[in-house]
Amino acid sequence: MTDVRDYNAAVDFVDRNVAEGRGEKTAFIDPSRNLTYGELRDNAARIGPMLARMGIEPENRIALVLLDTVDFPVLFWGAIRAGIVPVLVNTRLTVDQYRYLFEDSRAKAVFVSTALLPMVQEAAKDLPNVKEIVVVGGGPASVPRLDTLLAAENEGSAPARTCADEVAYWLYSSGTTGMPKGTMHAHSTPMNIARTSGQGRIGIREDDVIFSAPKLFFAYGLGDAMLCPMSVGATTVLYPERPTPQTVFETLRGYQPTMFFAVPTLYAAMLADPDCKPENMSSRIRLCFSAGEPLPVHVGEAWKQKFGIDIVNGVGSTEMGHLFLTNLPDAVEYGTSGVPVDGYDLRLVDDAGQDVADDEIGELWVRGESSATGYWNQREKSRRTFVGEWTRTGDKYVRRSDGVYTFCGRTDDMFKVSGIWVSPFEVEDALVSHPKVLEAAVVPVEDDNGLIKPKAFVVLKNQKESDIGRALYEELKVHVKRAIGPWKYPRWIEFVDSLPKTATGKVQRFLLRDKGLNLNGGDR
Repeated sequence: MTDVRDYNAAVDFVDRNVAEGRGEKTAFIDPSRNLTYGELRDNAARIGPMLARMGIEPENRIALVLLDTVDFPVLFWGAIRAGIVPVLVNTRLTVDQYRYLFEDSRAKAVFVSTALLPMVQEAAKDLPNVKEIVVVGGGPASVPRLDTLLAAENEGSAPARTCADEVAYWLYSSGTTGMPKGTMHAHSTPMNIARTSGQGRIGIREDDVIFSAPKLFFAYGLGDAMLCPMSVGATTVLYPERPTPQTVFETLRGYQPTMFFAVPTLYAAMLADPDCKPENMSSRIRLCFSAGEPLPVHVGEAWKQKFGIDIVNGVGSTEMGHLFLTNLPDAVEYGTSGVPVDGYDLRLVDDAGQDVADDEIGELWVRGESSATGYWNQREKSRRTFVGEWTRTGDKYVRRSDGVYTFCGRTDDMFKVSGIWVSPFEVEDALVSHPKVLEAAVVPVEDDNGLIKPKAFVVLKNQKESDIGRALYEELKVHVKRAIGPWKYPRWIEFVDSLPKTATGKVQRFLLRDKGLNLNGGDR
């Protein structure tokens, strides 16, 4: 139970499954091997003594720069079991970004997958806080290896006496508006997430097999691929590489999961792929879920038409640990974000912090037990985001009288045209509903008269030079006008090969806003 003071999350998620008779059941599967709940418990119990030999003490931090393999849950839960704080680090960063995170977190050791070892070694060079780099999944003999270190530990240790309110793990925010922030979560967070969104809203069961394209370092992936499944003793399929439509279809066909989690960009790419056929989908699938960014209406409708199953759209955040607002799985309404997950309270407020009425745009605030304890060494940002029991999301929403919420855009991304609010997401949704458009991002730009107007950056499905001309620009303008209104159409359209994104798939519009200041050649 998470309502008592003495509580260790690893005992609840790992040891409890064994105690309840699931020791022989497969907990995780990756392309190389399987791991049962019993093996996970035994390995996790040996992580504490292994870390102690390195001089790492309770409340110290270790950085995990790991691809999604069965070693991830071993290290994650093993550290938490020992009262040591795992810091989950994005696997798609630059050397400079890794160095920033290692310095910022003051991690005593870094555990890194073999493929990422050279970057991590360069990033950690001469950092006084990093005492050890351990390679995971093989690696050169000159570097300490996790398999060798664990094999040297004859027996595990007892779990640390930890408190439900003390910090268990860190997630770094995805950096859509700048450098990532270390977001600290307590031991009580995982089970709160699992009971509310996993068991209560999604309805995850012990007999489910989960496949999540979002990675474990990402709050969405951590919740749907590890916390929620383990809370009921389910099984998770892990895929270590970057997912592509082809590899996702191979995984769905090969492992036959019952639940599939992805981001809107991947769903759109899968629908555009030649292998998007019912025979490449799991025949056992009972839930498809999307989060990370709002799901475009046409993507959900096309998926339902192709596979006969809805995509359930949901909203979560690094600060809240996982999902707090979703469509009901048995009553999906595309174009909306749904209703609050039981256990979470939502409100919409204006710039003065006052509640707004139904059908008015306001910033979304959320209250729930999974809220982070704050940002590491970011006092001002913590105070601005965590307001008493409430967490400011930075998202603009509208709430209907029946309690259904609809996303309008990030607070920083919303702008007015002719005195009327324009949601970039609404314009983007209209653009991607055009058959030639794969992705779009919209930002505000001043015209020659100093007035704000929308500019669109568009990725085409087939990027042929012959398609990119004035005729297509005019066609897209008319398409948007008809879909959402004449004042909202993009005055400039720039066709690009790709959009700048975080590693979790969110568009970094602040980079496009800087680019949008230069309109030369843009209005094509």
